[in-house]
Amino acid sequence: MSDALDEMRALVSEDATKSALRTALRQLDEARTDKADLVAAVYAAAKDAAATLTIPPVPKVPKDKGKDPEVAICLLADWQLGKTTPTYSSDIAAERLRAYAAKAVKLIGLQRAHHPVREARIYLLGDLVEGEEIFPGQSHRIDASLYVQLFHGAGLLAELVRTIASAVETVRVVGVIGNHGAIGGPIRRSYHPETNVDAMLYNIARGMVNAQGVEWAESLTSGERHWYATDDVLGKKWFLFHGDQVRSASFGIPWYGFAKRLLGWATSVAAYDYAASGHWHVPVREQVNAITHWGAGSPESGNTFAQEHLASGGQVPSQWLIFQGAHGPTAEYLIRL
Repeated sequence: MSDALDEMRALVSEDATKSALRTALRQLDEARTDKADLVAAVYAAAKDAAATLTIPPVPKVPKDKGKDPEVAICLLADWQLGKTTPTYSSDIAAERLRAYAAKAVKLIGLQRAHHPVREARIYLLGDLVEGEEIFPGQSHRIDASLYVQLFHGAGLLAELVRTIASAVETVRVVGVIGNHGAIGGPIRRSYHPETNVDAMLYNIARGMVNAQGVEWAESLTSGERHWYATDDVLGKKWFLFHGDQVRSASFGIPWYGFAKRLLGWATSVAAYDYAASGHWHVPVREQVNAITHWGAGSPESGNTFAQEHLASGGQVPSQWLIFQGAHGPTAEYLIRL
């Protein structure tokens, strides 16, 4: 499996791909003043770059036997690719995400010793990119342009999905958008609600995955922000959202604000059993009546802005892996990175 991924990464750096990327960068520079041209240029760049890739298929997974099947659920959020801190960068992010994928495969193998684990769900909870001009001074805290963040992130996500696909028979990927994927700096609210770099990244990564048994839900709500998604797992419904929708908090702690939103959405948007979100970079599990909610961690570390202004940012880099059976979650792992 690692040889195939090394081959894929090597192919990305070939001259044809570099030429396509240079051409696309020029197109992006020329299109900065027009939002429609900007979005069109990004998708055209994705098509040109993808056309130069030859991605080998993922090997088939041997079938297992047993009763009471379980599904592995990966909660992925807030990669903030492109962000730099004293202990975080694009290269460190890539190392940590590959470590997550490897650990997840090992844990799936351990869980399979007692229950068949033939399926995986990969829930993308937004802010996989750091973006540009989201807050003042951000340009001094990134090591990659939004363009590079987009394609670097798509490659990492495709690699991660392929790694998980090597351990199970079927994978379903479901994503929602975050706030850092907005384009346009202070005027980004004037852009079309569909326009979001997270959604673009998901779509590009989908085209880079060459694996049987991978189903990828569309991360687009026509004419609207794709702020939430639902997914059914063995008769239980999951509700996915980024988490920036929760702006109110008591005593400065956002989890109080989540209770009101979770209960309100369950009656006004969709009935559900479990919920997952990102945005706050703090791994947490909370119970709100019958709803269990997981707040995702982040592979980021050393966020000096959060330390200064929020008295936060000291959390250990992490992402969740949960196993669920027909009667609900059976195990949860906070994979520390």
